[in-house]
This record gives sequence, structure tokens and C-alpha cells, in this order.
Amino acid sequence: MGLDNTQFFRRPEKEPENQVTKTMKIVYESLEEKGYNSIYQIVGYILSGDPTYITNHNNARTLMSQLERDELLEELVKNYIKQNIQNKD
Repeated sequence: MGLDNTQFFRRPEKEPENQVTKTMKIVYESLEEKGYNSIYQIVGYILSGDPTYITNHNNARTLMSQLERDELLEELVKNYIKQNIQNKD
């Protein structure tokens, strides 16, 4: 293959659940179990980077801090578009 050709990378049809999804499930459920508004708490964390927005319950704070906030935001936007824009055509 020459340098003039573009290669395509194709993902498998069904992606395994990624780390962001697994972490978000645990964080969401942990915040709900403790009685917090999970959306407000997660948004607060994303905007500020302050880990105290996330509960320690179920090790959620540690798990969340292992993700890069830009990676988290990218995954959230990607899923929002997939659910609310691409599927509306």
C-alpha cells in the first residue's frame, strides 16, 4: 500500500462496554443510593474537577478520578448525539 492511500479503521459492530460506561454506572448508582442529585453532582465534577462532588460510596470517587475529564466529556457528548441526533433522522 502506498502513502497516497488512506486506510480505514473499523471497530467491531458491537463494542464491549468501555471503562467510561462502567465507571459512570457505578458513580451514578452510588450518588443515587446516597440521595444526591446525580446529574448535578457529575456536572459539578466535570466543570470544576473537584472530586468532592463525587461520593466515596462504592469507591465511586476513586473510580471517577481515574478517568480524564476530557475523555468523560467526549464520551457523554458522543452518546448524547448518538441517542438524540443521529437516531432522529
